[in-house]
Order: sequence, then C-alpha cells, then structure tokens
Amino acid sequence: MENLKKDGIIPSLAVIIVGDDPASKIYVKNKKLACEYCGIKSLEYALPAETSQEELLALIDKLNNDNSVSGILCQLPLPKGLDEEAVINAISPKKDVDAFHPVNVGKIMVGNFDFLPCTPAGVMELIALSGIEVKGKKCAVIGRSNIVGKPMSMLLLHQHGTVTICHSKTADLKAEVSQADIVVAAVGVPELITGDMIKEGAVVIDVGMNRLPDGKLTGDVEYESCVVRASAITPVPGGVGPMTIAMLMKNTVKAALLNKTK
Repeated sequence: MENLKKDGIIPSLAVIIVGDDPASKIYVKNKKLACEYCGIKSLEYALPAETSQEELLALIDKLNNDNSVSGILCQLPLPKGLDEEAVINAISPKKDVDAFHPVNVGKIMVGNFDFLPCTPAGVMELIALSGIEVKGKKCAVIGRSNIVGKPMSMLLLHQHGTVTICHSKTADLKAEVSQADIVVAAVGVPELITGDMIKEGAVVIDVGMNRLPDGKLTGDVEYESCVVRASAITPVPGGVGPMTIAMLMKNTVKAALLNKTK
C-alpha cells in the first residue's frame, strides 16, 4: 500500500447502503473496518429506504465520474421498489469491485477478467493456500446464484475441475454430492449437507450463513457430522466470510490501479 501511495494512488471504496436492514449494516461495518485496517479510504453513503431509483442512479453516476473513487459497491438486497439489476448495470465495470456487472460476468466466463466476485474468489484462495489440487477432481457446487454458485463453478472449471452444479431441481442431491472430491455449499439452507452425503476425504467448503430460531449462526453444512469424514472443512462463522472481505480489499486495490490513468 505504501508503494501505491508513493505513486500517488490512494485506493478508495464507496459503499452505498439503502434502508435499515440489520444484516446489511453489519456487512457494511465489517467492510469499513477492513478498509481502515488495510489503509484503504472508506466512503459510506447511507441512504433512507424511501430513496428513489433516480436518486440512487444519480449517486452512482456521480461516483463513476469521481476520479478519487476506485471502487463502488451497493449493498444488496435493496428495499422493495428499487431495481437491483439496473443498479448493478449502472456501476462502471472498472469500478465494479463486486464483479456483478454483465461485462465482468462475461469476462469471468472467458477467463479474461479484471475482478472476481469476492466470495468465489475467497473460496479459490482458500483452496490454493491449503495446497488442494483442483485439476482432475470432481467438484459439486450446491447453489446456482449469480453471486456465488455460477461464478464458483466457472472458477473451478478454469482450474480444470469437473464440475456439477446442484440446485433445488436436482433429482438426487446425495448421489451427486457423494461423488465429489470438492463440495462447495452455497444454497442458503441450514445444514442441508450432512456427513452421510459426502465421500471420505472430501474437501467441504461452506459458504452458507443462516440464523436458526435460537439465534445461532450455522452454514449449509452440518459441521459435526461432516468434519469426521472430510479431509478439510470450513467452519461457520469464521471460514469463508473473512476471505470474502479480503478479496473485496484486493479488488479495490486492483480498481485503483485500473483507474489510475483516468
């Protein structure tokens, strides 16, 4: 970061939050703390729930044209009445540190990307740092969302994994998961994946974050039954979540470098 500052580059992240969603507020707070830790300038735009589509798009346009802003992130979900797709499309692809814009999604498909979605990128970083080989392995991704499931599948494919995408219409989930060497659960169903579903020695990565009626946080994986069979497994909380934030910081720095000539 010091080298960037010597070159006159100061990475900055503009985070837009609309409304009073408690979970969104926590996520925004964590991102702000991460920026402070990394030396990235944090800009927060807290807008009331009654903000109009026009007002939100005007703010994004202003930030797109502000050369001091490296990256822009609009915290989802948005309040009812606001068009999330239009908001995602309005953010400049060069400042889209979530990598949700169709231009960046397309680049991920062909493998020529500037940014990766933060959670799938965090998963791949965990896999790499753990010394786990993806090449030639059977991979099961549970969930087909645009934010995690689909890009996660593409990144595993880029690393030469053989990928199966499972979802709510998959005929026999257990049969598919039981064949996988690497399992990524990202569907938002508490403890859906149980120990009897995974093969001995599988790598199990839990992207889910669900709150049970008693207030306890749990993932999409039943940890206790899977940990005794898996060769590696991520906990919830404290597993993929911190990696997601780390990848956001990485994307913000990359955006600062991409936009330095603007």
